[in-house]
Amino acid sequence: MRNIAFIFIVIVSLACANNSTKAKTSSSAKKKNLTKIDVPHFNADSAFSFVQTQVDFGPRVPNTAEHIACANYLSEKLTSFGADVIVQEAEVRAFDNTLLNAKNIIGQYKPELNNRILLFAHWDTRPFADHDEDKSKQKQPILGANDGASGVGVLLEIARNLQNKDLPIGIDIIFFDAEDYGTPDFEGAQYKADTWCLGSQYWGKNPHKENYYAQYGILLDMVGAPNATFNRELYSLQFAPRVVKKVWKTAEALGYGNYFVYEKGGMITDDHVYVNKYLNIPCIDIIQHDPSTDSNFGSYWHTHDDTMENVDRNTLKAVGQTVLEVIFNEN
Repeated sequence: MRNIAFIFIVIVSLACANNSTKAKTSSSAKKKNLTKIDVPHFNADSAFSFVQTQVDFGPRVPNTAEHIACANYLSEKLTSFGADVIVQEAEVRAFDNTLLNAKNIIGQYKPELNNRILLFAHWDTRPFADHDEDKSKQKQPILGANDGASGVGVLLEIARNLQNKDLPIGIDIIFFDAEDYGTPDFEGAQYKADTWCLGSQYWGKNPHKENYYAQYGILLDMVGAPNATFNRELYSLQFAPRVVKKVWKTAEALGYGNYFVYEKGGMITDDHVYVNKYLNIPCIDIIQHDPSTDSNFGSYWHTHDDTMENVDRNTLKAVGQTVLEVIFNEN
């Protein structure tokens, strides 16, 4: 009986050991089948350089030589980064009936795919410094280092990281024009609705592809200020609450929670409003919120102080790395 019992124990032990080995092998096989996502490193120095180059052109106001030169630069950079580039030219009418020769610059990655994400910013600059304390300079155009160039700089660095990457989704990067030609805040000026975001309004009604659609869109506007905070903008929460949650949680996980704060911001009329309105693409706006100023933007907003001194590499890094992490983890 003892021998029989001993043999039984040995058989059971061997069976358990075999099952344990199978379980470990199965677990190991599953781990090997998991694909590690290699998210690129966002180079803040590179993004800063892209911002500086735009500012070096001077104010990028439609109908000027500086505007044309910068448009060519942006188109050439996207092309050099492997994008299929479309320059959508449009004649749009400003608040004062001025006809603006606008250019929406569109860079497509994997244009053959229907599953897409849209990233966008505006590249033009304000033709007026209507919030400048020096009233004698209020009708002069601004450099727009933070308001305009910062978002474009981040997206150019993202584009540089997209070249030769085998993403399972398509990415579109759009630089919208004529965003900042809205009714000026001069004394006696009469406000007119829908005079902002003229480039995105035109594209929303005339997309570069018939029946264009994306899962969602992310707008970058004023994303370079030192120690900037990005509140959850209210239109974004209305249009795309899940995308807001995804982006803010990603930023927090990366250690950028001091930039992406969970307080709610205001309702900002920006390019994302018109992309959502005309194409029903759920969009969010990553935009600086500064409660210490009357505008809730930086103190230099729409003034001649919107220069490179108000662009910080750390902020560019926080925004750019967060967006890269989000899009590279899509499937």
